[in-house]
Amino acid sequence: MNMITVVKNGRLNPDVRLWTGVSAIAVGALMGAEFLVQVFLVGARPALDDSEALKEFMAATANQTLFTILIDTFLMAALIVFISGFRQLITHTRPDLQWVANIMYGSGLLFIAVTLVGDAMEGGTALDTMGLTPDASSLRALTVGHTLMFGSIGCTLNALVAGSAAYLTLASDALPRWTGYIAYAVAGSNLLSVPTMFGGTSPDSFFAAGGAATAMLATFPWLVWVVCVGFVAIRDRRRLEHLPEHVRAQVA
Repeated sequence: MNMITVVKNGRLNPDVRLWTGVSAIAVGALMGAEFLVQVFLVGARPALDDSEALKEFMAATANQTLFTILIDTFLMAALIVFISGFRQLITHTRPDLQWVANIMYGSGLLFIAVTLVGDAMEGGTALDTMGLTPDASSLRALTVGHTLMFGSIGCTLNALVAGSAAYLTLASDALPRWTGYIAYAVAGSNLLSVPTMFGGTSPDSFFAAGGAATAMLATFPWLVWVVCVGFVAIRDRRRLEHLPEHVRAQVA
């Protein structure tokens, strides 16, 4: 599979459509792996006001939690490639939409930064139990903090990413219009998840902050959009056999 394309000056550059697609599929695969680890290896945490159960749970799942964070770190790296490639696809087609593309790109980078800070806080709950006497108050504070980052704060930023990406898609026709409509739906579903910050922290509540409602209304719809864009970008990439003969000769 060729991952280069040729520009007018004859230099070889990465194929932006292919790398956008590959990174999107990587985001989907890594998020799927993270979900499986979280469900089958980490499991549901106890209530935050049950200090002893909380300390035992954090100690028992420390390595699994750190493994989840490791996966998420690579996921965020792939996401940087995806939003960079998406912006390039738009601005190459419609340079006048650069400012809207910058909103999408900037909000995407901020989402990544917020997520990594949340990962660091969650990792702190694991490290606090390794060779140390767990402090229930610290575990509780770190958990509450990263819950908001992974929940309502992240949903707000994702809504901005998806909403601006939807506008860019429909205005530029750089990608199929149906992907833009999906992005608008994703933006709306993420906004619906923002009020979960008022739902408390009970692990048994569907509408708790960072709970199941966030995953179903925000995370998974957003993942569907990313993967759809990825497959479309790969399908529509500029294939080597479609390049002019003199350009193919340069590549060879």
